[in-house]
Amino acid sequence: MGKGKKVTIIGAGNVGATVAYSLAMKGTCHYVVLRDRNVEIAKGKALDMSQAANAARQHTIVTAAQEASDIAGSDVVVITAGSARKPGMSRDDLLVINAEITKEVVQDVKEHAPNAIIIMVSNPLDVMTYVAFRESGFPRERVLGMAGILDSARMAHFIHEKIGYGAGQIRASVMGGHGDDMVPLPKFSTIAGVPLSDILSEDEIMEIVERTKHGGAEIVGYLKTGSAYYAPAKSTALMVEAILQDTKQIHPCAVLLDGEYGYSDVVSGVPIALGAGGAEKIFEMTLSVSQKKKFAHSIASVQSMIDVLKEKNFFS
Repeated sequence: MGKGKKVTIIGAGNVGATVAYSLAMKGTCHYVVLRDRNVEIAKGKALDMSQAANAARQHTIVTAAQEASDIAGSDVVVITAGSARKPGMSRDDLLVINAEITKEVVQDVKEHAPNAIIIMVSNPLDVMTYVAFRESGFPRERVLGMAGILDSARMAHFIHEKIGYGAGQIRASVMGGHGDDMVPLPKFSTIAGVPLSDILSEDEIMEIVERTKHGGAEIVGYLKTGSAYYAPAKSTALMVEAILQDTKQIHPCAVLLDGEYGYSDVVSGVPIALGAGGAEKIFEMTLSVSQKKKFAHSIASVQSMIDVLKEKNFFS
């Protein structure tokens, strides 16, 4: 491969493949590498996508990694590898299974792509981001988790569904953990610049928040055999684009906290400026008393899962 931006996606399932497809369709980078335990599936999808890139007149070349060393030189490594959540399965059931997978994958990144920025997508998201941080030894700026953009997008969709106008002009803001522990920020959520609280009542906002929290489970309920992937993939692709294009755009992403909001050695979703260095700045917003309480609850939930791993002596 010549010089050019390179993104590796580990895990060529629905989410991983759709991230690759999104990047290829926009010509965001020169090379996309798909790595999967099933090399044949990665090859088939890579071939299909390379042909789609030609149809779209894009220069992106999509290939499948045969060996771990094929990820060398990656600017960004997106990790979606992990067992999917089955209906009725709690996120915690997935904890140990996915922590082991993450550990293994991150060793490869550390060895072959030591300068990459890691974006975690595997669940439970905040804990997997913590595992990747610990196992890689990378500075925290270069180990991020994708959740906030997705939750914000889900919330924006439900706001639009409720009010029926402003499509594409809705900016919803969330922080904290992914899913049930999300902390919505109505004060920072706007429709064409108008604060959400001026348009919807407190009750209506709470109803939207509840739907957003269970947005993933709602989709699992319909699909039965799988979970959402279009919105998670697009949200991940936005992070990759901000990094490769060094936009310094501000997005809520999971990152290791080191004193911010009063917490340390734990991962949670907070607004960060995304650029070539990864999380180039972490923003501390002024939270209301109830938001601080929700955020504390969110942190405690992630901490308890990290503690489970520590008790099992997971971190060498």
